[in-house]
Amino acid sequence: MVLISTPSNAVFDIISQLGDVTGKVIIDATNTMRGKPAPYESVYQALTDKTNADVVKCFKSTGFVNLQNPVYGSEGIDMFMAGDSPKAKEVAVQLAKDAGFGSCLDFGTGDKVALLEQIAVIWVNLCMAQGEWNLAFKVLKR
Repeated sequence: MVLISTPSNAVFDIISQLGDVTGKVIIDATNTMRGKPAPYESVYQALTDKTNADVVKCFKSTGFVNLQNPVYGSEGIDMFMAGDSPKAKEVAVQLAKDAGFGSCLDFGTGDKVALLEQIAVIWVNLCMAQGEWNLAFKVLKR
C-alpha cells in the first residue's frame, strides 16, 4: 500500500518513481486547494490514468489535527473515501479504523472525488470562521 500526501503538482514525479504498482493499493490523500495537476482535475484521476494500481481517495476530508487524533471524548470521528476499487476501499476502511476513526464512509465512485475534496474546503472554512481547528464531522444515523 502506498499513501500519497503531497502537493498535487508532485504527483507526476511520484508516479515516475513508483515503478510497477499493478495490484497495489494507492491512497490519494492529497488536495487540490492550491492547484490541480493539469490536465487532470485531481490526483486521483492522474493516478487512475497513469498507473495500474487500485486507487482510493481518503484521508483528506479533515486537517492534520484530526488525523493526528481522530477521537473526541470517547468517540472516533468519521473519515470519508471515494473511488472505483473495492480492494482499495477495503484497505482504506481498515487503515482508518486502525488510526482511531469511528468509521470510514463510502462517498461513492471515482466521479465523486471532486465532491469529496470539497469536504476539506468546507472543514477549513468552518474552522477559520469559528477560530477553532479542533472541529470534526460525524455522520449520525437514525
